[in-house]
Amino acid sequence: MHAELLIGTFERQLDPKGRLALPSEMRKVLGERCYLVRGTARCVELVPAEDFERQVRELIEAVRSGDKDMSERRAVAGSASLVVLDKQGRITVDEKLRTYAGLSTGDPVVVAGNFDRAEIWAVDRHQRIDAAGTERLAGDE
Repeated sequence: MHAELLIGTFERQLDPKGRLALPSEMRKVLGERCYLVRGTARCVELVPAEDFERQVRELIEAVRSGDKDMSERRAVAGSASLVVLDKQGRITVDEKLRTYAGLSTGDPVVVAGNFDRAEIWAVDRHQRIDAAGTERLAGDE
C-alpha cells in the first residue's frame, strides 16, 4: 500500500475527448501510470499501476487454485486499460468505461478517493452512494 492515501472528493468535467484532469493531490499518489477498471456500484476505479498489477497476480493465482472463477478474471482483464497522465495531469476515460459508469463527455463527474484507489462517478450516483455510506456511519440505517 502507498504511504500516501487517495482521499477527498473533487468535482471535475470530462472534456469532449473523454479526458479528465485529475486533482493535483491525487496525481502524486497515482504516479504517471495507472489503470482504469470497472468498479463496484458502476463507478470507474483508478488504481495505481503497482497495486493493480499485484492484484492481478493475486487474481490469477486465485483462479488457478479454484478460489475464483475465470469469468471474474475475464471481466477484470476485459475492462482494464492502462493510462498515462499527460503533462496537464489528464487521463482519457475510454468509451466502454464511460458507458458502464454513466459518464458523458461535457458533464461534471466526481473523483473520489477510496484510500488505495480513486473512483470516478456520475454526480447523481455518487450523491446516492455517499448518502448511504454517511447514514451507515451515523448509525441511521
